[in-house]
Amino acid sequence: MDGLSLELPLFVVATFAGAFVAGLSGFAFGLVAASIWLYILTPLQTATLIIAFGLIVQGYAVWKLRMSLDWTKLWPFVLGAALGVPVGVNILTWANPAHVRAGVGAFLVLYSLYALLRPAIAPVKAGGAATDAGAGFLNGVLGGITGLAGILVTIWCGLRGWPKDVQRTVFQPVAVATFLMSALWIGAKGAITPDSIKLFLVGLPALLAGTWLGLKLFGRLDEAAFRKVVLVLLLASGVFLII
Repeated sequence: MDGLSLELPLFVVATFAGAFVAGLSGFAFGLVAASIWLYILTPLQTATLIIAFGLIVQGYAVWKLRMSLDWTKLWPFVLGAALGVPVGVNILTWANPAHVRAGVGAFLVLYSLYALLRPAIAPVKAGGAATDAGAGFLNGVLGGITGLAGILVTIWCGLRGWPKDVQRTVFQPVAVATFLMSALWIGAKGAITPDSIKLFLVGLPALLAGTWLGLKLFGRLDEAAFRKVVLVLLLASGVFLII
C-alpha cells in the first residue's frame, strides 16, 4: 500500500469505523473494516490486522464490562463454543467457503428483515443452560467456518429478550472466547510481515479513538435503539457476506 496515496487515509478511516461500530454494538469490527481493507490490502494483511485489532477492541470492551459479567450465563455458551469450533474448522477443510458465506449471509438478511419489519418477537424462555450451550455450539461452528465469532450468540441473546446491558455482557465475551479458540484451531495462515506491523501501529490510534467513542455512545442508547442498531448491523453483515 502506497502511503502517499489515498489508501493510507482510507485504511485509517476504515479502522476507526470498525472500532466505532464494535464499541457501540459489541461486534462487527472485522466486517466493517474488511469491507474497505480488502480493496486496498492483501487478504493476508487483512486477516492479520483483523485478528490483532479485533482482540484489542473486544478485549478492551470486555475489560470495561468485567464487573457486570455473569458467569452463570456465560459458561454454557463458552462450553458449547469449545465443542463447536473444532467442528467448524473441520468443515472448513472440505466445504466451499463461498457457499458457506452466502448461506450464512442469506440467513442473516432474512432474519434481520423479519425482525426489523415486525414490532417485537416474543422472548424465548424455555431451554435454560442446555439451549444456551446449543446456541454456543452453533456459534462456535460458524466461528470456525467463517470467523464470525459472535453473530449467532448476538441473535440468540436478542431472542432471549435480555436487556441490552445483559446481552452485551454475554455475546461480547463469548465472541472473544470463540475468536481465540478459532485462531488456535485454524493456526497461523502466514508470516506477519513488516508492512502489517507498520499498518498496525499506524491504525492503532484510530482504533482506540473509535472504540472509546463507540463505548461512550453505547450508554446513550435505549432498548429500542439498541435493538435496531444490532439488527441493522446483522443485515449489513449478511449483505457483506453475499456480495
